[in-house]
Amino acid sequence: MDMSTDIRALVLGRVGADLYPLQERTPLEEVLTFERFVGGFAGNVATGLARLGVTTAIVSAVGDDGHGRFVRRFLAGEGVDLRWLGVHPTLRTALAFCELWPPNDFPLTFYRTPTCPDWELTEDDLPLELLATVPLLYVTGTGLAQEPSRSTTLAALRARQLAARAASPAGSGGPALTTILDLDWRAVLWSSPDEYPGLISAAAGLADVLLGGAAEFAAAELDPASSLELGPSVAVEKMGPDGARVFRAGSVVNVPGLPVPVTNGLGAGDAFAAAFGAALLAGMGPEDAARQG
Repeated sequence: MDMSTDIRALVLGRVGADLYPLQERTPLEEVLTFERFVGGFAGNVATGLARLGVTTAIVSAVGDDGHGRFVRRFLAGEGVDLRWLGVHPTLRTALAFCELWPPNDFPLTFYRTPTCPDWELTEDDLPLELLATVPLLYVTGTGLAQEPSRSTTLAALRARQLAARAASPAGSGGPALTTILDLDWRAVLWSSPDEYPGLISAAAGLADVLLGGAAEFAAAELDPASSLELGPSVAVEKMGPDGARVFRAGSVVNVPGLPVPVTNGLGAGDAFAAAFGAALLAGMGPEDAARQG
């Protein structure tokens, strides 16, 4: 039996090892010890979905090194399908050093340039049959930062859109395929940041849902309401402690946040994305899905 038919969500994007300081309220230059975790949009979202009971696969790549083996072992332990998590023979696994202070403006130091395994994904790495059938697909703006990942991400979106149209022609009531584009704006990862708005607009025209914070929409030179004119049916603006706003044609719904003490906000947006997608798969509308996030 083809086990890919059981996969409910596919996450395409960056993954790596994140090193967090064991000393809180301490700048990076004064930190003495770190603990290692799996990070990156695809790693975080795939883990979140799997923990919520969604059968999930990841399309990404790591290096043939200790950090890469750590990433693979962790994700396998979480139940994520690793068939499309490649191992690059020469490039090192992406790393990020994270600071825990201040908690709402968590500085990150990335080791991904000039390139890293997940930026070297090509169209040959895409599971095209799965792209055509999996109910939920996530892609990320960081995948557009440079080639060949840029072309690969856009190719995945185009293949997905064609499959969605074939699966559910207008008025047919066929199975729905949902594609989520997370804006995932990290200026430091773009050698030409001025390319970001145009590329995001192109990708948005191939997606069903946009997810991003206010700064990310601003970097893309979009506002959530007008972004719907590009093609998505839903745009969700994440607002941190203030919750989220869900935009659909002619409507906007405010979803209040839940007050919690903040030690570290890193990964909160990815956790929201995972819970939001899991709720969509459970049959909720986007407003109720945002409440689950």
